[in-house]
Formats: sequence, structure tokens, C-alpha cells
Amino acid sequence: MPGGPVFRRYPASYDDGPASVARVGLIALASDHTAESELRSLVERPGVALYTTRIANDPVVTPQSLRAMEAGLTDAAARLLPGVEFDVIAYGCTSASTVIGEDVVADRVRAAKPGVAIATPIGAARAALAALGARSVAVLTPYTDDVNVRIHGHLVDHGITVTAFGSFHDANDNSVARIDAGSIAAAARALAAAAGTEAVFISCTSIRFAAQVPALEATLGLPVITSNTGLAWSILRQAGVDEPEPDKGRLFALPYPDPAP
Repeated sequence: MPGGPVFRRYPASYDDGPASVARVGLIALASDHTAESELRSLVERPGVALYTTRIANDPVVTPQSLRAMEAGLTDAAARLLPGVEFDVIAYGCTSASTVIGEDVVADRVRAAKPGVAIATPIGAARAALAALGARSVAVLTPYTDDVNVRIHGHLVDHGITVTAFGSFHDANDNSVARIDAGSIAAAARALAAAAGTEAVFISCTSIRFAAQVPALEATLGLPVITSNTGLAWSILRQAGVDEPEPDKGRLFALPYPDPAP
């Protein structure tokens, strides 16, 4: 072309982008099959965008493999849209949040994203129980007992009565994500029959059950929280998204407790 190519420049105007209401980050596990998709379906809406990074982990869940993730939290958080501020960052592992400790998780994430609000599944579960006015809970997990004892102890240490505790005793994230809804519902129904139960908590972000929560609540006549529904609710409320959505479960009709437990 004589004289070389012509590159035309045009003016551009800018809007507030896909996160005009809230920008949410998720640190998902490398072995996650479930949390990213369930949280996206529960959290995203016009103006609320969820951005995900992954943290290296061993898919076999033990206290040791959970604790090993602590070292990677800051780098994982730093990979979430470098140079961009977030309203909330969530760490998508219930058992690791418990074993590592919520304060440590928050410190590691804020080393990369100073001042950001932090959501963890175990903290969200406590806040959800407080919002629901439930002080006694039946708990279902997929974990082996070396992890179960940490979850049980955490709840009791925070003043929550555990009326019944059951597990599928499957330590592998890759198979936990394939536990079917019928098995989960049957185990939850059995546990919920324990005297004094005011709510059911289904722990583990690998568990696929968010869509079935309203139906199980109707069957039991009790509120049901999963790690992912609790985490999604916590994310939304901490991000200032407060509209009631009872079709997603009883929890989604409620505000965040103040102060959070």
C-alpha cells in the first residue's frame, strides 16, 4: 500500500463495566468442580460480577493438605484482576478456612488486596445460623473424621449446639463432587430428625446441592444451609446487595447479622 497502512483512531466512551454494583473475587480450589458454578449462579446478576482464580491443592482432603494451602493464598488473591479493587473476596473451602483459621485467611488475602471484605464458608455458615436465629444444627459433610472433628469443634467453640453429625467419609474432592442429590437429601433428612434441630448445615463447597435447598427446606420444615448457599449470601450481603430472594432458600430472604458472629 503506497505510504503504508492507515490506522484510524476513534473516540471511546466508557461505562462502569460489568461490576457497576459489586466486584466479587473467588479463590477456588484447583480441584473444585462445584463452587465456581454454584456461586456464579447465585451471585451474578446485572452489575454484580464474579471473578475467579484457583489455588493449588491436593484433592485428597486431610488437615495437612488443607493447611498447605495457606502459603498460596496471597499469590492467588494477587491474580484476581491485578490493580483492580474488589468489594468482597471469598475463599472457597470450608474445611481449609477452619483448619487455617479465618483470621489467617483474611490476612493472607489482604496482603494482596488491602482492606477488602473477606467471606469464608465456615464464617458464612455461622452468620447464616445467626440470621436464621438457629443455635442448634444438624451437620452433614463428606469428610473423614480427622476433618470432621475440626468442623464440629469450630461450631461448638462458637456456641452452636450440634444435634447430629453425619458424613459420607469421602476424602477426595473429585468424587465428592459426584455425590448425587438423592444421597445428600436422604442423609440430611435422617440427621434433621435429631431432637432440638433448628437448621441443617451441609458442609463442603464440593457438594452439589444449592438448587435442591428450597425443596429440602419444604420437606423438613427447617432452614438448610450449604457451604455454597451460605457463602453466596455472605458475599452478596457484604457487597451491599440486599434484595430478598426467598426462592433460593430461606436464608436469602434475610439481612446479614450485625455484628457478624
